[in-house]
Amino acid sequence: MTRKALGKGLKALIPAKAEAHDRIPLSQIRPNPYQPRKHFDQDRLQELADSIRAHGVIEPILVRPDGENYEIVMGERRCRASELAGLEDIPAMVQELSDEKMMQISLIENLQREDLNVVEEATGYKKLMDEFSLTQEEVAEVVGKRRSSIANTVRLLSLDDSILEHLAAGSLTRGHAKVLLGVDEGAWRRRLAQRAVEDQLSVRALEKLAAAERNSVPRGTSEPDPEVVSIEEKLEEVFGTKVRLHYKKGRGRIEIQYYSDEELERILEMVKAP
Repeated sequence: MTRKALGKGLKALIPAKAEAHDRIPLSQIRPNPYQPRKHFDQDRLQELADSIRAHGVIEPILVRPDGENYEIVMGERRCRASELAGLEDIPAMVQELSDEKMMQISLIENLQREDLNVVEEATGYKKLMDEFSLTQEEVAEVVGKRRSSIANTVRLLSLDDSILEHLAAGSLTRGHAKVLLGVDEGAWRRRLAQRAVEDQLSVRALEKLAAAERNSVPRGTSEPDPEVVSIEEKLEEVFGTKVRLHYKKGRGRIEIQYYSDEELERILEMVKAP
């Protein structure tokens, strides 16, 4: 039932009927424990607060009961902005929802709105795959994006935590991350990322710096074969994680990296013979 509903998109998950409330006090509303977005842009939040102050909250939020209080399912930005605007209550629809259904709606709503930062987006995709055993194709259908886009975004999670922090903060972009994903050695990758942040390097400048450092590798250290790199990139798109191809005269091995038991199970499902 989960896959079928998810495959139809967000509309299939939002309840067709919910109990209408004129207003619910903001003091009784709690944040969504499954909210994928961790960073709320304060300037945009203030703009929304100004609009709410002038015109009110146009679209009710969706909440579920939590004892004598309520948990937000959809509409956390509207709640936060309403508090900034000085409101005491907010229009809301109330619906009993399981933890699983609540997580699904929260993730898909945010991913479809495209206002998550790239790390939150990648984490959201991965959580959909891990929590609900979805393939990249199914996630792509749910959020209306290409499978390759899902794979490339999830792949970012293989970067170092320090680099992910810069991506979340916006001091590095997806383009920078793509360059850094091509750097295998961890310390070198972190050094390049820090240099890109400190010197505010463009993606092109980072590419040149990475190439220059690669060319300065001591003699005797082999350069990566472009064909091998191309194959690795194709495999990484398929598996949604880091892949290393060790090739030598028609022989070698393939290393597929994973970062949790859930991700290992997902990869095993992908390679399982029909």
